[in-house]
Amino acid sequence: MLHRLSAKVSALGLVDRLRGVQADLNKGRPAIEAGDLVWAAASLLPPRGYSPDFLTPTSGDRATLRSAVGTLMSTPRPRLRTDLTQLAASLQLPGWVSSLAGGDADALRQLGEALRTYQLEALAPYWHRVHAHIDADRALRLRSLLDGGTEGLLAGLGPQFRWRPPVLEATYPVDQQLRLRGRGLVLQPSFFCWPTPITLADGDLPPVLVYPIHHTTDWAGPAPARPAEGAGPLGPLLGHTRAGVLRATRTGCSTVEAARLLDVTHPAVSQHLNVLRAAGLVATVRKAGRSFHVATAEGRALLAAEERAPQ
Repeated sequence: MLHRLSAKVSALGLVDRLRGVQADLNKGRPAIEAGDLVWAAASLLPPRGYSPDFLTPTSGDRATLRSAVGTLMSTPRPRLRTDLTQLAASLQLPGWVSSLAGGDADALRQLGEALRTYQLEALAPYWHRVHAHIDADRALRLRSLLDGGTEGLLAGLGPQFRWRPPVLEATYPVDQQLRLRGRGLVLQPSFFCWPTPITLADGDLPPVLVYPIHHTTDWAGPAPARPAEGAGPLGPLLGHTRAGVLRATRTGCSTVEAARLLDVTHPAVSQHLNVLRAAGLVATVRKAGRSFHVATAEGRALLAAEERAPQ
């Protein structure tokens, strides 16, 4: 059933954030100064209810924002018309959406530019934090899959889900059934999907289940003040034990596992993890009272550099 756990950049992440922008704009408090382009995209995204499926590409290249937007801009005309007709049934849309529904190249280009603008203005400053949480969730799901198979993975998705074989039930705003009919299911972790998981409205599209991941509420807050020269979090990073803790988090580990692997005490491991976390090299997720730690992209880059260094 599990097709792939992925942290690919997808339009869905932008969808969820743009919903918040639309709410702010409706209150007369623009969230960012991105001009009419972002307003145009936000007009497709009501604060609640249906959003067009084509904004969540299920095929094509989605490895980067550029490629994901390119995939969105190549949406077939019938899909555009179907999705936007359904949206228009419950929402008054601006006139330019008619051009978009007809597959107009300029309208698609402007939508793509709106998404790029929004990502640059609203997400890029925090993207390393977002990606660290996504990486941690992926490692946690992989651990669940390795330890308990598909049953363990689905049973551990979170409080919004109930695994009752062969049915996965989810807290959802409307009554809906998604029948796989022998197809795989893509599990897509989302930083901005809240508070319930979502799926595509069209059951004939490749099945995708987008689920919210746990993260701290201050993720968009200002970064901690940088310490004085020579006193930064990387300063005390050197040392065999701390390097060993970082290596242990490459594929994810609990505090207990790291302590057992390195033959050190739990408090010592916790102290090293605090330093690594402050340096942005490790992210921590908590589940059922346990902490699970995984190296961030920066942490993995540091480990890769160590492997390339001459012995």
